[in-house]
Amino acid sequence: MKRKEIIQALIATKQSEIPFNVIKRDIELPLDSEQIITIPGVRRCGKSSLMMLVINSLVERGIKKEQILWIGFDDERLYDLTTEELDDIITGYMEMYPDIPIKDVYMFFDEIQLVDKWELFILRIYKSYCKNIYVSGSNAQMLSRELSSALRGWPLEYEEFPLSFNEFCRFKNIKTNGFTEIDRIRLKNAFMEFNHSSAFPEVVLIPEKSMKDRKLQGYFNTMLFRDLIEHYQLNNPEVVRYFLKRVMANLSKPTSINSIFNDLKSQGLKVGKDKLYELAEHCCSIFLFFRVPKYDRSMIKENSSLPKYYCIDNGIRNAVLLPQSDDDGKLLENTVFLALRRVLKPCDKILYFQGTKECDFVVQQNDQIVHLIQVTWDMRDKETRKREIDGIVEASRVTGCDSLIILTNNEEGEITEEGKTIKILPVWKWLLFQE
Repeated sequence: MKRKEIIQALIATKQSEIPFNVIKRDIELPLDSEQIITIPGVRRCGKSSLMMLVINSLVERGIKKEQILWIGFDDERLYDLTTEELDDIITGYMEMYPDIPIKDVYMFFDEIQLVDKWELFILRIYKSYCKNIYVSGSNAQMLSRELSSALRGWPLEYEEFPLSFNEFCRFKNIKTNGFTEIDRIRLKNAFMEFNHSSAFPEVVLIPEKSMKDRKLQGYFNTMLFRDLIEHYQLNNPEVVRYFLKRVMANLSKPTSINSIFNDLKSQGLKVGKDKLYELAEHCCSIFLFFRVPKYDRSMIKENSSLPKYYCIDNGIRNAVLLPQSDDDGKLLENTVFLALRRVLKPCDKILYFQGTKECDFVVQQNDQIVHLIQVTWDMRDKETRKREIDGIVEASRVTGCDSLIILTNNEEGEITEEGKTIKILPVWKWLLFQE
């Protein structure tokens, strides 16, 4: 089958599936903005579903199925698609529907980062043919840097993540606004599952744990081999896999790339230190990890500090690593970070504080510290309680921030320490209002 015929078959197949059977997400994409809408996010987090929800809304408004042009570039028949062959998408569609003006078409390009110089193709379509363009991709640098540079301005960007706790409950048909004791028990049980398993939409809907694990292993292998090794032309899969596992194991703690380099060297595995720093950047670009720097009034010291790394999904970490006895607190902290990160605005920052004591999260909006957040599984142990309180109070003194929150698995209340009020909340309750 010729390339254009494959493209036409893909367009027709997608049109035959409309309306799509998809569950509503918290993000809603605009319908008629006349700007390029970009949806960055990790693989399988639901970017395609967001575009499908747009299509469902368009069809409800009277847009014909034939006006929908959808191409998913992760189809194996398009793996070697060249920049020049992208023109076959437009010409192929126009041959299918010669009576439909191309300006009235709604175009959806899924995982387009797999095609070299795709941004020039999108720019040409936008300038010459059609203003209704939606683009999704699994590489943060690809969507934010390349496209904005090509357009000499920012497209409208809607970053997507695996399910929030609210969305998780929606997928599980669990009420988040119930008042009975049974409603609260179900909600708490749902949070325990949410915190210890995966929030990838497709995985959440799988009933069997063994099937969930196999699916998550598949996700991880795709990120490892397709998004990292192939995309960035890395030549040592053993080193890459070891690096990913080391960072995952060190979740919530400052991570030294130099230390990982020395460990690899002692094992006889050859890799340059600079290559490991580049690998860390690549992992963040594909949304597998997020980097959190240490808070410091000096920008130079902030950028040179040892960062912490958080993982896109607790379930995928559990599928890669064997669960450890101290994982409860780490997973809880990772859950809180993801909730903070998904609502982060472009000018905001998430940092951690480390003085004589520590505070897990320093939330900065523009130049102002607006929240200090400490995360611990519980505070029944006196030493743990003292450590968490001392850390957040010290961070308050240094930053001048008086919004202090300690998040736990189940404790709730309010305490005063050194004249500062500290709210204590269970994470599940905080999540419902945070997101």
